[in-house]
Amino acid sequence: MVDRKDLDYQTMREYERFEKGAANSNTSTAVLQRQLEDPNARIIITTIQKLSRFVAANRKHDVYNDHVVVIFDECHRSQFGDMHAEITRVFKRYHLFGFTGTPIFAENSGTGGDPRRRTTQQAFGDKLHTYTIVDAINDKNVLPFRIDYINTIKAGTWIKDKQVSAIDTERALLAPERIAQIVGYIREHFDQKTKRSSSYRHDGKRLTGFNSLLATASIDAAKRYYAEFSRQQQSLPEAQRLKIGLIYSFAANEDEEGGLLGEEEFETDQLDQGSRDFLEGAIRDYNALFNTSFDTSADKFQNYYKDLSQRLKKRELDLVIVVNMFLTGFDATTLNTLWADKNLKAHGLIQAYSRTNRILNSVKTYGNIVSFRNLEKETNDALALFGNKDAKGIVLLKPYAEYYGEYEKRVAELLGTYPLGQPIIGEAAQKAFIKLFGSILRLRNILTAFDDFAGNEILSQREFQDYQSLYLNLYAEFRSVSDADKEAINDDVVFEIELIKQVEINVDYILLLVERYLSSKGTGDDMKFWRPSSAPSIPAHRSGTRRT
Repeated sequence: MVDRKDLDYQTMREYERFEKGAANSNTSTAVLQRQLEDPNARIIITTIQKLSRFVAANRKHDVYNDHVVVIFDECHRSQFGDMHAEITRVFKRYHLFGFTGTPIFAENSGTGGDPRRRTTQQAFGDKLHTYTIVDAINDKNVLPFRIDYINTIKAGTWIKDKQVSAIDTERALLAPERIAQIVGYIREHFDQKTKRSSSYRHDGKRLTGFNSLLATASIDAAKRYYAEFSRQQQSLPEAQRLKIGLIYSFAANEDEEGGLLGEEEFETDQLDQGSRDFLEGAIRDYNALFNTSFDTSADKFQNYYKDLSQRLKKRELDLVIVVNMFLTGFDATTLNTLWADKNLKAHGLIQAYSRTNRILNSVKTYGNIVSFRNLEKETNDALALFGNKDAKGIVLLKPYAEYYGEYEKRVAELLGTYPLGQPIIGEAAQKAFIKLFGSILRLRNILTAFDDFAGNEILSQREFQDYQSLYLNLYAEFRSVSDADKEAINDDVVFEIELIKQVEINVDYILLLVERYLSSKGTGDDMKFWRPSSAPSIPAHRSGTRRT
């Protein structure tokens, strides 16, 4: 049992990965009824809405006398308490199980609805098993988080704390100047936070970096952000613009109880006319970008939601602006950053943060949270509620100073033990270099997301490239030996190749090699080196080069 169509599809895909044909999905209540009446349909995946319609239309049915097992996914959702009551009323022989990463305790329960079913334990009984976010991170099933509180951290001269300060009035939070400052910050730091200088392979394609969600407090805020991104990007060439999506739907309480996420609905006909017209315009932009034909009518909006989620997962979109949608249950391994201009707390906060920490590869080492409101206390409280008293030290990355101190120590060791220009002799020394430089690559991968790291890299760009060239040469040598003799490489030789961006062999790259060759031969004065006037300058990032 799931509560949204996209989770229906997502759950079905997971069963298919486990065993083809293991489960049955359905597209309508009529199909669900046929499955319930089919003794060979052992596992049925359905939405709560379809089962509710089936029960409403069939006050009496033979299936109610069969032994059924009902598994509720995301069972912290309030409507599962209502459906729980309905199932226990009509079915005679049943077992009910609920799964959630963020149960509702007395401390984070709401005040609405049936007071007998406000907590997960009230609805589903005693806990059978507990596996916390601390366990998951310790077991390396999900990633830890790294959080920037932009309104409280010491920022550089390019931005003042007060310019994006979370002043506690809605009018100030929606001020055009503040929205413009935040959009400017996101655009300026987008490549840094989403690691657009790193490339990797995913689903058979080479991608660069990751993508993100911008969580806003209301439909009004979401509209203002979308308009401001459009304004700031209108003069840019299309290739330089971030691909932005927008999605929201009607919710009676967009920002419930100061940070708990409201129930997600797909009702667009209840939107006020201005909000629906604005969404229509954003969907037209989307259609122009991807050659699609969606709108806000019921069926087409459902398909827009599904298409948007798939393009997020394939990293075809850079950023999607949301209110509550995509903040619970949605999994995209390519998503690494949540920009949060929204009050969050308890299970709503953990759910939203957890969109960013799905494991993908060695480039993605943490979920990145950039908060434009001071959520530090809410974050610590939520971790204590869903983890334990030591959760903060496990779930959150260490402060910048600790990583930078370790980085300084290892770079000093690199420069002292393996000075450039001197060969590394012997397999033991080569393996030690591989291990040391790999640890430096991993630390740099984390440090590049900190604003303080810019200008404090210690190694010059040329020095880093030369060490990287040596690292890649050793990788090629070890790999060739491994191909010849599978026992030649020990398990302790681990290369962090995913953390190195491979350079395309283009005109600029070839010209760079020629320049380096002429410089090394001292022939710069004897030979003229011409660059076509139309050729672009050498790019700043040329990592991954190998000199032969």
